Amino acid sequence: MENINKPRFFTSVLLLVIITSVVFNNLAQSAELFKNTQIFLSEYLGWFIILIANGFVIFSISLIFTKYKNIKLGGIDAKPKYSYTNWIAMLFSAGLGIGLLFYGVAEPIGNLNDYPGMVDGDLSNNAGKALGLTNLHWGLHGWAIYSSLGLCFAFASYNRNKAFRVSSLLGSKVESNKLLATLIDIIAILTTVIGIATSLGIGATQINGGLDYVFNIKLNEFVIIVVITIIGLISVCLGLDVGIKRLSQMNMGIAILLLLLTLILGPTVFIFNAMIQNAGVYLNQLIQLSTWTEAYNDSVYQNGYTLFYFTWWFAWAPFVSLFIARISYGRSIKEFIIGVLLVPSLIVFIWMGVFGNAAIYQVLNNIGDISGAVSSNASTALFVLFDSLSFTKLLSITSLILIVTFFVTSSDSGALVASMLSSKKHVDINSDSPLISRITWAILLGVVAAVLLKAGGLGALQTAVVIFGVPFSIITAFACREFYRSLEEEL
Repeated sequence: MENINKPRFFTSVLLLVIITSVVFNNLAQSAELFKNTQIFLSEYLGWFIILIANGFVIFSISLIFTKYKNIKLGGIDAKPKYSYTNWIAMLFSAGLGIGLLFYGVAEPIGNLNDYPGMVDGDLSNNAGKALGLTNLHWGLHGWAIYSSLGLCFAFASYNRNKAFRVSSLLGSKVESNKLLATLIDIIAILTTVIGIATSLGIGATQINGGLDYVFNIKLNEFVIIVVITIIGLISVCLGLDVGIKRLSQMNMGIAILLLLLTLILGPTVFIFNAMIQNAGVYLNQLIQLSTWTEAYNDSVYQNGYTLFYFTWWFAWAPFVSLFIARISYGRSIKEFIIGVLLVPSLIVFIWMGVFGNAAIYQVLNNIGDISGAVSSNASTALFVLFDSLSFTKLLSITSLILIVTFFVTSSDSGALVASMLSSKKHVDINSDSPLISRITWAILLGVVAAVLLKAGGLGALQTAVVIFGVPFSIITAFACREFYRSLEEEL
């Protein structure tokens, strides 16, 4: 307990216990409150969410071309602790994971069904638009948020020897105000827990849907969360270099295998052709798609898609950005941005291109009913896709294993980050945060995910992300401003 910051740790734990208790005991009222709050934020702050997400893209990319690009995180003599392969594997596992498996099929088909700008009878145009929107939601914008805040964390910790806290990123005035600094860090911790709990809830839903669809095994989603939380606890106790690193390597290996199998067993030539075309559509329409606010449409597409995804990235920002900073010692700013912004975005485009186009091929050729599956139960969409491919059971089992390993990686990475945010002092590059703190957060992540599922399923999870993600985006913007100001001192 000697390295636990008691005000941050105990206040955050207490608030989460209170919030989950109130929600659990007032499920109907909580669901209604979540729904109304999301509608309010989307209706009145949608323009702001889109504007600030674009701002992070511009900020990240512009740093590659500045005089600061060769500054090393940790100083001129700093050497990276992890190889490129391990580095990319860990940041990929922490930054995406379950989301890719759940939405790799559901997102492109959902866009095809719901986007108001589709042209009746022109499925070729609509398919390109569907994948372009998918790449918008999962590509540069999300990773720009991670790279922006991740740089702030890494520079403050490794070059200024400050604690891994959000308040450490906002300048001396905020740091000297203990009450304000503690409040900001508590918001960051709550945002982290809610963001990760959303993914855990989605993962539990997909595991349950997959087991039911493939094996006709029906489990309670809360049982799944408990089991995965226990596995995550074991990994948390093993620490970063043994638990998370090994799991991340496993994740990447299984993910590559699943990707290649789907590409080979699916409509391979069609997928390659479509991916080239999708790249052109995305680049050609990037500015238009990324600034579209649905101002002239009487529709609600943005609420459930673009605004949800962008705020999900905001909510995940303290978690993923701090974790990426933790493993990025010794990287230059240019190297960091290329590794965190461009490489994962390329991986996303390939993943969505393979799974999304395999699904759209089935729609084009009237194979199965994948559109109906996405509309009725999105958690089964991936498994419905595999129904029309060879080795269906092998693909489904591989997917379920990957969902579980991504689930565990998200859980223990989140516990590590929440523990670091609530630590008393700087966590050294070669050490982990207090074990008791990591265990506490791992358990709480499972509890929050279970309660949010009980309070309204996927809708409650999505709404919670929006509520916590929007205010944190403002904190991130101020952190980026302070980081840029401090770069000059390093030259």
